[in-house]
Amino acid sequence: MSYLQVTWTDPATNARGYLVIDRLVRGVSSGGLRMRAGCTLDEVRGLAEGMTAKEALNYDPEARYVPLGGAKGGIDFDPYDPRAEEVLTAYLFAMSPYIERFWTMGEDLGLRQSTIDTAIEKIGLQSSIQAVYPLLDDEQKARQRLADAFAVDVDGVSLDELVGGYGVAEAALAGIERLNLQNPTAMIQGFGSMGGATARYLAKAGVKIVGLADVHGVVANPAGLDVETLLLSRDSHGGIDRAKLRATDVQLDRDKWLDVEADVLVPAATSYAINADNAQSVRAKLIVEAANMPVTKEAEEVIDALIIPDVVANSATNSWWWWTLFGDIEATAESAFAKIGTNMRKLVAKIVDAPSPRAAAAEIAAAAVKEIEQRFQHLSRS
Repeated sequence: MSYLQVTWTDPATNARGYLVIDRLVRGVSSGGLRMRAGCTLDEVRGLAEGMTAKEALNYDPEARYVPLGGAKGGIDFDPYDPRAEEVLTAYLFAMSPYIERFWTMGEDLGLRQSTIDTAIEKIGLQSSIQAVYPLLDDEQKARQRLADAFAVDVDGVSLDELVGGYGVAEAALAGIERLNLQNPTAMIQGFGSMGGATARYLAKAGVKIVGLADVHGVVANPAGLDVETLLLSRDSHGGIDRAKLRATDVQLDRDKWLDVEADVLVPAATSYAINADNAQSVRAKLIVEAANMPVTKEAEEVIDALIIPDVVANSATNSWWWWTLFGDIEATAESAFAKIGTNMRKLVAKIVDAPSPRAAAAEIAAAAVKEIEQRFQHLSRS
């Protein structure tokens, strides 16, 4: 049972918003905020439970950072609507007592961190993660370290937009090695922060990206897309600039993304993207969940592929914030990528040979949660 559930209605637009705190550890929880039309309380509750697992999976008793509890926020509203920023600001204002003391959060589906930061400043809060500040040994140095990390640019893309997808790419490469896939190809659904960085670092590792999907449709090329050009020209919502496509690139309808033949499938956009209705169309040998909850339980039961679950594959964004803030890594791309690569390979190795990698990840997370709560029993709530 969740520690706390909050439902909110925007008086101006009737948009619905939700906050679920699954667990508090040391009095604090962690989890992003998403905005999408159709977002539900059940969805946010599931995401909050997943965040508890993501935090716990990266537990290192020797590290400065001790994983927090899991939480998630969601707003049922179209992020492309011109009123979206007003709705976001109103939601954050309503949730401000929780943000001040209990809930640390960042960007998720439909929202950019810069947009959240602007709204946070507008309502008079310090930061979207200020609830964690009392746990820091030296708040000023920690905040400067994180600010320095956010200022890092890696070949035209900010580091904070790359760390999550870099982790997904490392998870995918570990899966490719485990399956011994030769000359692997990949299809990536979603080209925002997570999907874009995944595509970049898979391509750099020699994986041919044969398909990309955004909100407007699918672009494909069996010979491989020019990922870097498309990455550096995408819009703020991860939209691909069709003017940058080459003559040999093909455009398909939005619902044709599973028609692109590829060894590796990376759903990096919405939850429930692969479900009972389309699971039979999946032909990939490896699925790496970059999005949160992209494969339903019903779909997973009929898919004949190795699935690396989201709680493992996309956990790097969250962990990178805390590793940097607490001082376990330096504010550099080299330090971030080294830590992410090492941790991701270890996590994948622990689950990849299990009958159910998802169940194996859940068992590891549950054991870590128990250890963390025993260590901080007087400050934890479940």
